[in-house]
Amino acid sequence: MNIVVLAGGNSTERDVSLSSGSMIYRALKNLGHKAVLVDVYLGYEGELEGIFDRDVDWAGQVGAIGEESPDPEKLKALRKDGGKRFFGPNVLELCQCSDGVFLALHGANGEDGKIQACLELLGIPYTGTDFVSSAMAMDKGISKDIFRAYGIPTPPGIRLKKGEAEEREIPFPCVVKACCEGSSVSVSIVRDRKEYLGAKEEAFRYGEEILVEQYIKGREFSVGVLDGRALPVIEMVPQMEFYDYKAKYQAGSAVEICPAELTEEKTREMQDIAERVFQALRLKSYARMDFIMDPSGKVFCLEANTLPGMTATSLLPQEAAAAGMDFDALCQRILDYAFRERKN
Repeated sequence: MNIVVLAGGNSTERDVSLSSGSMIYRALKNLGHKAVLVDVYLGYEGELEGIFDRDVDWAGQVGAIGEESPDPEKLKALRKDGGKRFFGPNVLELCQCSDGVFLALHGANGEDGKIQACLELLGIPYTGTDFVSSAMAMDKGISKDIFRAYGIPTPPGIRLKKGEAEEREIPFPCVVKACCEGSSVSVSIVRDRKEYLGAKEEAFRYGEEILVEQYIKGREFSVGVLDGRALPVIEMVPQMEFYDYKAKYQAGSAVEICPAELTEEKTREMQDIAERVFQALRLKSYARMDFIMDPSGKVFCLEANTLPGMTATSLLPQEAAAAGMDFDALCQRILDYAFRERKN
């Protein structure tokens, strides 16, 4: 099959996306597909005719910026049009020449339903969940509202818009995070008013609304769900205070144990909640849910990730491996679902 792997973009998770895209691209080539890897934001300047018969890793050639949070102006400077629109040159044309798109994007303008909606309007099959569920899962405030409506345990918290005052005193310690960022970007654990004000200012850099949650100290876990069924539970043991951006993507920053060392009862409980979240958010194909378990054993779901990382250190591939599925097989399974949905 002729598959376009879309990676990069202009979110704070750009570099992670390029890494995910590179691994997916190699896996598809191993599986015998004709794949092209392209940066959705910087686009492709070459000849489109016969592109799937060539070995094209265009994102690897032009995409890297090498920053945890890339400077938007640096990205725009790489575009001949100054970044006047999101899609780079020939991206949509390339997608329309393909049999389908494998989404390796993470974060804003990639995991929030916008690109999914565009591909849907163009009639192009794509991997992952649809645009509605992508948007709901990406917004942590909306997700929490849905969690509460469906009885899914989640830390209590409030949403705040920029310039809005808190209606009640914020108890410390608490967690402050942007509503629509991933990979723990902008997440802060704060213990006093001074830290809180600084954390709010930082979180508001990434959007007009933030989430303030009760801080729960405990063990951190993640559960992938594939075609509605939970994968083995993985535990993340960070070498710092919590499983932040560095712990997620820098080798040696965290110990990850899969399957997690839990009782069979607790494992099943966490898997059941992950499957309920999958259903409540109307997710399709695959996703990954993050959890924390306090010292008493109470489990809380923190969020859902609709395009989880597919890098060498990512959690979902580790969970799939524990279930007997290697990386290439996982990619094929995700691709198969996209085309099965299209036929339905």
